[in-house]
Amino acid sequence: MDSIQAQVGSVLISGNEAAGEAAIRAGCRLYAGYPITPQNELTAYMADQLPLRGGVFIQAESELAAINMVFGASAAGVRAMTSSSSPGISLKQEGISYLAGAELPALIINVQRGGPGLGNISPAQADYFQATRGGGHGDYKCICLAPASVQDVCDLTYLAFDLADKYRTPVIVLSDGMIGQMMEAARFDHLPPPCPPPKPWALTGEPGRKRNLVRSFRLSPDDLEALNLRLQAKYAEIQQTEARWELAGPADADVLLSAYGTSARICRQIVERPPRPLPFKVALFRPITLWPFPRKALAELALKVRGILVVEMSSGQMVEDVRLAVEGRCRVELFGRMGGQVPAAADATERLVSLFG
Repeated sequence: MDSIQAQVGSVLISGNEAAGEAAIRAGCRLYAGYPITPQNELTAYMADQLPLRGGVFIQAESELAAINMVFGASAAGVRAMTSSSSPGISLKQEGISYLAGAELPALIINVQRGGPGLGNISPAQADYFQATRGGGHGDYKCICLAPASVQDVCDLTYLAFDLADKYRTPVIVLSDGMIGQMMEAARFDHLPPPCPPPKPWALTGEPGRKRNLVRSFRLSPDDLEALNLRLQAKYAEIQQTEARWELAGPADADVLLSAYGTSARICRQIVERPPRPLPFKVALFRPITLWPFPRKALAELALKVRGILVVEMSSGQMVEDVRLAVEGRCRVELFGRMGGQVPAAADATERLVSLFG
């Protein structure tokens, strides 16, 4: 592990371990988690490395305990995170809502697995609604970043801490079992030393300053509405300034594929190395922020194409945001697999040709 810390250039590493290394380099000083497959390598990496590099690792007694430990550390001004896979993230939702209500920065990584219920340990993308709609109670949102490679896991994990501090909000990195488990070359030496902003609101116990109060409870309806109005103004700013996306393929494409995470990897293969000759030009629109969803960019592209095929490892969740963005400008269709099934490039290509050929 020391060789990764000092590595210059690329290193072969799994997505889960890359998340841990990037988090430490971003200044994470508390990790609290509870084991669940397929994200256990991240927990193990933090258990091994974080105490050696100035931080605290806690294997909590439950997912509920873990998210509340993150709440406490963040309230004290510490960069803190947790991670889990789908059922475990469900258990953390109350705590995530509390973080949003208390305006506390935190990172939550979800390495998605098949569901519903206990499901299985295969990769899936059925937690999109949970991640982008505010999976707990109340009117709140979480910034949601979606990596499609091990290098993305590194870069977006590092970015997540900066965004969390900038907006005082929880941020979700929505990975999946394939990206978490796969090994690819990634580099970390481009990441600058962390520079967290001042946190005058934190509960540091410092003498001589005015008393700080971190809370999400507002007994008065007027006070609670004022908090919600402030949150909504913050979310509007995030939507204006933080939407991120990637376009791969010809600028004059006839048809768009739209996908994130592992599905985006498969769609990129169709664009760059199609399994069969295509009777039209195809490009890939890959949202990097699932919330805020890059609606404006996709709406502009929808004016130039015949249609969009959304590829997901779910029954169809992101497709709803695609349709909302497109607003009828072009045809939008879905190719989805469920239960931990990964769509094959050949099958997605057949669906693409049958719809738009």
